Amino acid sequence: MHWLAVAVGGALGSVTRYACSVWFFDISSQKFPYATLFVNVIGSLVMGILYVIIIERVAMSSEMRSLLMVGFLGAFTTFSTFSLDTLRLWQNGDNLISLIYVIATITLCLVGVSVGVWLTRLI
Repeated sequence: MHWLAVAVGGALGSVTRYACSVWFFDISSQKFPYATLFVNVIGSLVMGILYVIIIERVAMSSEMRSLLMVGFLGAFTTFSTFSLDTLRLWQNGDNLISLIYVIATITLCLVGVSVGVWLTRLI
């Protein structure tokens, strides 16, 4: 069942990430990779929330953990795209934007997961 849960979660996560990319492409410039930053920050926030619910409170089955944390969030968030976006910016001579993107991604994702854990523990 875990394999199936990861597969279903992964399919849903990747489609959701694609939808975010299309939406951000329509509303923003192509200079800064807002879509990847968004999915990584939101994914980190949700990971923090799910960590408390699933791991600390054991409020979900292990299959749901596989579906949501491994499958969905594993496919929704994307370090490989972050790395490629950073390299593309750097190679195009946008060194400052590249640096800002790296710092923003790491900082905001750490804040996101921390806020998710903190908020969920309050409930």
